[in-house]
Amino acid sequence: MANPLQFAYRTQKTIGVFDAAPTYAPLPGFVKPEGNLRCCVYSPCGRYFAWASNDGVSVIDASAGQVLASLPLPTVYELGFSPRGSFIATWERPAKDENGDATKNLKIWRTIEELPEGTTKQPLGQFVQKSQHGWNLQYTADEQFCARLVTNEVQFYDSNDLKTVWNKLRVEGVADFALAPGATHNLAVFIPERKGQPAAVKVFNVPQFTNPISQKTFFKGDKVQLKWNQQGTSLIVLAQTDVDKSNKSYYGETTLYLLNANGAFDARVTLDKEGPIHDVAWSPNGKEFGVIYGYMPAKTTIFNHRGVATHSFAMGPRNTIIFSPTGRFVLVAGFGNLAGQIDVYDLEKDYRKVCTIESGNPSVCQWSPDSVYIMTATTSPRLRVDNGIKLWHVGGSVMFNEDHVELYNVMWRPIPVDELPKNVDPLSPVPVPHASAVAYLGTVKTPSKPVGAYRPPGARGSSTPLHFKREDEGGAAHVMGNGVPSISMNGFGRGRRQVPGAEFAEGQVPGAAAARPAVPGAEAAGAEENLSKAALKNKKKRGNKKAKDNPNAKKMRGLQKKIRAIEDLEMRLAGGEKLEDTQMKKIGTKASVLKELEALE
Repeated sequence: MANPLQFAYRTQKTIGVFDAAPTYAPLPGFVKPEGNLRCCVYSPCGRYFAWASNDGVSVIDASAGQVLASLPLPTVYELGFSPRGSFIATWERPAKDENGDATKNLKIWRTIEELPEGTTKQPLGQFVQKSQHGWNLQYTADEQFCARLVTNEVQFYDSNDLKTVWNKLRVEGVADFALAPGATHNLAVFIPERKGQPAAVKVFNVPQFTNPISQKTFFKGDKVQLKWNQQGTSLIVLAQTDVDKSNKSYYGETTLYLLNANGAFDARVTLDKEGPIHDVAWSPNGKEFGVIYGYMPAKTTIFNHRGVATHSFAMGPRNTIIFSPTGRFVLVAGFGNLAGQIDVYDLEKDYRKVCTIESGNPSVCQWSPDSVYIMTATTSPRLRVDNGIKLWHVGGSVMFNEDHVELYNVMWRPIPVDELPKNVDPLSPVPVPHASAVAYLGTVKTPSKPVGAYRPPGARGSSTPLHFKREDEGGAAHVMGNGVPSISMNGFGRGRRQVPGAEFAEGQVPGAAAARPAVPGAEAAGAEENLSKAALKNKKKRGNKKAKDNPNAKKMRGLQKKIRAIEDLEMRLAGGEKLEDTQMKKIGTKASVLKELEALE
């Protein structure tokens, strides 16, 4: 029988374990702990749930809620399980003993162990682990071996004997590593740039450490994310620099590489939109992956296992992509400083959009193990108000809602894929919502129709000119500058400044007119804008003196003013603006006005 859907949460005062659809009730038999609860975690197999408090570490049966094991460690800040739940790891803050030596703060224990009466549970192994980042051991999928990173080498242990190093991979300057999750026993290591040498990612097969079976060298790689597919046959390398030397980003440059574990293929993934890589994720089938990239509005593309683009979704404000555990759906969302919209696509139905969910401002977004529900949650300390949990059906309707005070963490209970029901359509029938969802919908205000930007009467009913449109609306592509101001393609903006006394750049002429398209009759107006008040006053005096000599000067000035007004209307018409009938008639008088002006001159 398949495990029921379940999730756990941690708040400021307690930890709860909750059965989801269809019961929506706390787990029977589980007694909520209270006090200073620092962390909690499910085992990857879903059998166990553990948490750490001032009283120690407690491990329960996730199905029944009964306590199975306790560890007398009151200062644990991190917990982790091995893939099958056989071992549990604890991490405490670094400290020193009476002699000034660092204490062994990383301990590995058997999760369930039968002990003779009167004996105390002892760890299988203990290590000094100063950094909280990457603190845990990495296990092979079958739990045969585990590994940890030390200076210039990756050390391997037999999982049942952590006292002795079983084998080691010596790599000068190694900064990170990742064991493949499949049955391949593959290992990827990352070596950053040093002494002019490029960065490198090398793949080895444990324990054959003589030569790598695949490798890729590249520059612009201060740090990387190593992402294996579930089968352990392909590796994505997301490389990032700390500084962008082109000055296009505050956060460095990002590049994407793809390696096959057998060495048959490695390449840089070509992205057709300029900008950073926001997110990348493998599909559970291991044959395709999704990437969100480019300046906002970002582009989302699905690639096959050879790095060839197969489908692109509509561009929009998105920065998160998550495939459902069954691989049928993909979630593309915009979180953080974006609006929190979630688009769900059905990959088996020609990438058809299933729905768009307005999730608000969540900091947690996870698929349920059966791919039927999406959990969103707003947690502290990112946001200390409106904390709570919501469950959404994959079709877009809200199923459950629960508010909390200072919610710190929430997670689904894992369920192995082979234990999920077979041949079940997640889209139908739609489950009956919980009463909390109905109450929540009653408090949500119906979004009013957006008023939109003000449009003058002459522009109403007409389409927006292209130079005002965003790229995803059909406008011109976004072009990043190189730090030098320039005139935009649509003619707006200021021109390039000139150094006094220097020659003018090619294609430019002196004066403000050089910064704008040449318009007949506009030279006089442009020159007047650049004159100082004193110079403008003197010019008017000279003009008045000439007017006394020429009796038609006043009439000529009036005609010149009419011509400038007509040319202004012509520019507006050329820009796509809709003009009134009277304005069109005024444009039609240009020839007669020019003829009259020539006669006076």
